[in-house]
Amino acid sequence: MRPTAVRMSDMPGPRVYNLWWGDKGNARLKGVIQYSLTPTRQRATHNLIRSYLFNGYRRLSSQVGYWIIPFALGYGTYTWAKSYDEWQNSKAAHVAGHGSH
Repeated sequence: MRPTAVRMSDMPGPRVYNLWWGDKGNARLKGVIQYSLTPTRQRATHNLIRSYLFNGYRRLSSQVGYWIIPFALGYGTYTWAKSYDEWQNSKAAHVAGHGSH
């Protein structure tokens, strides 16, 4: 047997630091740290409602200027058009000659 046969093979030997592709093995890599929490300590929905009340209020109040002005203009236009339509279809508008009937 030649001494270079193991060195030239595809599989690494036992003294190689990195494992073969996909081989998990039992060896721990140096410098790799894993942190984990138990499922009872994760508490994904802890203070969900309380956080939404304060954070949601803060986020919505910062956007009031962007939605209250278009809403007010739209509502004002709607109420004006509705009252004008009621007047236009009334007897007073027909007497005034503004009706189309």
